[in-house]
Amino acid sequence: MPDKTPVLVLDDDLIVLKSLSEFLRLEGYQVRAAETLEQARNLLGSERFRVAITDVRLPEGSGFDLLSQVRELNLPTAVIMLTGYGTIEDAVTAIKMGAFDYVTKPIADDEVKLTVERALQQQQLLEENNDLRRQLNMTFQVDNFVCCNPRMKRVLDMVNVMSATDATVLITGESGTGKTLVARAIHMNSPRAGQPFVEVSCGTLPETLLESELFGHVKGAFSGAVANKRGRFEAAHKGTLFLDEISLASPSLQMKLLRVLESFKFEPVGSNDTREVDVRLILATNQDLAELVQQEEFREDLYYRVNVMNITLPPLRERRDEIPPLAHHFVEKYRSSARQDIKGINEDAMRLLTGYDWPGNVRELENVMQRAVLLARAPYITAEDISVDQAPPEEPLLPDGKVVPLKKAMKRVERKLILKALEATDGNRKEAARQLEVNRTTLYNKLHEYDIMDA
Repeated sequence: MPDKTPVLVLDDDLIVLKSLSEFLRLEGYQVRAAETLEQARNLLGSERFRVAITDVRLPEGSGFDLLSQVRELNLPTAVIMLTGYGTIEDAVTAIKMGAFDYVTKPIADDEVKLTVERALQQQQLLEENNDLRRQLNMTFQVDNFVCCNPRMKRVLDMVNVMSATDATVLITGESGTGKTLVARAIHMNSPRAGQPFVEVSCGTLPETLLESELFGHVKGAFSGAVANKRGRFEAAHKGTLFLDEISLASPSLQMKLLRVLESFKFEPVGSNDTREVDVRLILATNQDLAELVQQEEFREDLYYRVNVMNITLPPLRERRDEIPPLAHHFVEKYRSSARQDIKGINEDAMRLLTGYDWPGNVRELENVMQRAVLLARAPYITAEDISVDQAPPEEPLLPDGKVVPLKKAMKRVERKLILKALEATDGNRKEAARQLEVNRTTLYNKLHEYDIMDA
């Protein structure tokens, strides 16, 4: 006997509604009865049902309307249609639209019982298939995370837990540790997996363009707005929006994000038309937001709004036991495309890899191994194939005795000035940008260009 499985019954014939509801209750189901389409819609919006049984013909609409709501909301509800002999054609049409089955009137108890049981069996099979699909997606999405380290195993455990919820997630960790990969893994293992995953970097666009990128704009909203544009929030409707480098959001944008997170309603730039979206939000930063709150560079109310669930990714230097398997993984990944018959990594090369601190973390390791695969000439990658000193040389002459080109020399000076500014401001990018007399976006781009994001 079913253990209080929730079932919704909709029929405007009170005799049919009462008798069918009573029969299902005696069979052990938890039944909610609705006399009108509006009542049934409200129940579907507030409760979850495994099965919904609805008459095709209703005074204020039809069972098709209820079926459409189940499909639009992507509810895990099997819909069974009740029909008279004269409307069987409608019921067949409903099945083509996604209904599970139909039952003809007058209703036979055994037929209803069997149909509901088959619907529940199908629902269970679908859930098992979805679980298997999520497990396969997890394997695919986090294949760069080699979980031989206890801290990374806990991270993946957290990914599993957070995938089952719709709560906002904040991912913290140094650049290159895999924050985007974790965000995608959470999305791909969530009920939103079949919907869009939209990524936005808050540090690569000026404030005015970033606002338009997130919320969209209408034609004529500003110079260059020659047509309406849909923002990333709308593009991520029903799916996941990933905001990377949220610490770089300007104060005004932080205020707008706070307002959106309270209701998921917003207005495109230049418009008074309010839009509403259903979006799961994941944010990432390589800075300490709590510290930025203390420095009054990040809104405290926004911090508590986004820090609902938190994942911290450890840097690669704190999980050196994962360097060898990761290195071998990247060799396997790139040797086919590089058409190199590389069999592995020799001991001297591995000693060099495990002894390096990897300021760029897994991303840097991947780049180094990709380059090593391309450069290797022996069956095994050697220490000579690995270049882990990314800092430019200080000598004014090239190995052939020629003078370093002016443009290259200027970049060396620029890099050193940026490092000095970051050192003088204890890594405070906003203050460093002020002292260098550049905006934060320019500084952010320079940090990427010189591979010193974590300096």
